[in-house]
Amino acid sequence: MKVTQEKLPDSQVGLEIEIPATASKKVYENVVKKLTRTVNIPGFRRGKVPRAIVIQRLGQSYIKATAIEELIDDSIKAAVKQEELPIIGNFSLRSDMENLIQTFDPDAPLTIKVAADVFPEAEYEAESYKKITAQAEEIEYSADAVEQWLKGEQEKRATLVPVEDRPAALGDVAIVDYAAFEVAEGGQAGEVIAEVKGSDFEVALEEGRFVTGIVDGIAGMAINETKLIPVTFPEDYPLEAVAGEDVLFEIKLKEIKFRELPELDDDFAEDVSEFETMDELRADLEKQFQDQAKQRTDDNIKAAIKQKLGELFTGDLPETMIKQECDRLVAQTAMELERMGLDVSQLFRQGDDMLQTLKDNSRPEAIANLKTQLMMGAIAKEEKIEPTEAEIKERCDELRQEFKGEKIDESRLVSFVESSLTESKVLDLLKEWADVELLPEGSLSPTEEDAPDDDDAEGEAVVDVEASSDEE
Repeated sequence: MKVTQEKLPDSQVGLEIEIPATASKKVYENVVKKLTRTVNIPGFRRGKVPRAIVIQRLGQSYIKATAIEELIDDSIKAAVKQEELPIIGNFSLRSDMENLIQTFDPDAPLTIKVAADVFPEAEYEAESYKKITAQAEEIEYSADAVEQWLKGEQEKRATLVPVEDRPAALGDVAIVDYAAFEVAEGGQAGEVIAEVKGSDFEVALEEGRFVTGIVDGIAGMAINETKLIPVTFPEDYPLEAVAGEDVLFEIKLKEIKFRELPELDDDFAEDVSEFETMDELRADLEKQFQDQAKQRTDDNIKAAIKQKLGELFTGDLPETMIKQECDRLVAQTAMELERMGLDVSQLFRQGDDMLQTLKDNSRPEAIANLKTQLMMGAIAKEEKIEPTEAEIKERCDELRQEFKGEKIDESRLVSFVESSLTESKVLDLLKEWADVELLPEGSLSPTEEDAPDDDDAEGEAVVDVEASSDEE
């Protein structure tokens, strides 16, 4: 069988396949015989219909089309094997089917043209990956990290002590009844907002926890005091009844509790860790946070290198690969949403348009991922980088232990480990060659001015509608 290859755009290969007359004749005759055995024609028993009658009733075009489809399928499989082509996805017919049917002669060779996506070779300027320049954020260790961790552990173990001899203050926990009213003329309380109402609601009096005004309004109140607090809800507040509205909160303070924190002593160290003294615990925490800062910096450097690496790719990507990567990203997003407790099936029940929108939105990321992966593979091949069998075995054993009791696909495990170890080795090498400028943390991230306010970000009125609306 004669096969002529042609390179097409978007990492496709075109094949012109010349099928010998002997193969055409054999397939055509087999099709006729099969139809003779299986076709139902009134007046004849199944399998006893004369050949001429079968051809007459079904028509030459139908029989030719059936034979051609079989010839195309068989010849493509043979051509892929003969040419050792790295095909991705299915072939598409480039020849005109109607013309093939009209000109088909079982006693003559048949020439067909098809196209398919092929696994692309990474194209890039020679040795460009050895000259990468990038910027990355340097994460510096802060001693505050240790103190914040200790404070968090203290607060987890805090004891709430009732307070009766003073007003509420920042840092306290207030137990309140609340209701919300529209603002009438003159700033007076108007119609009640039925959706916003609760009793015995626990409010931590900490700055930034709720919509602006709530915490400051409660601070200074005495037990059994009732007070109207004016509040403006953010436009994007999730409860439509109050989003963007000026509201009067009627707050009745019922109890005040003070958080009594445990002492940071050796007993505390034993309670929260494996260490017997606070000195040992602080030393260990300091090392952990220092190591964490170094690791985060290293991760930022490698992420910056990977991004630049993808930008060096100048070849074409086959559409089949892009669609497969989009599908993977959408599936990954769905799993992450499920882990967050969201009902993903409800999202996808909104129809094919929603699914297609998710795929379209993931397309830029999919293309960037593929370019980086192909460059990684090309560099590993060029620099002869591959993990040793011992390294693969060690990592596989670690993962088997980590997922002990779960069903593991061994071939996929080995493939994943080999790929991840190769990527790690490639990045380590690129890191040696790259010129990476380290910038202060936050330099390449959105600034605080760009980020939403803490007050708005939590959405956080005294009202947690689902949790606290115990009265209507």
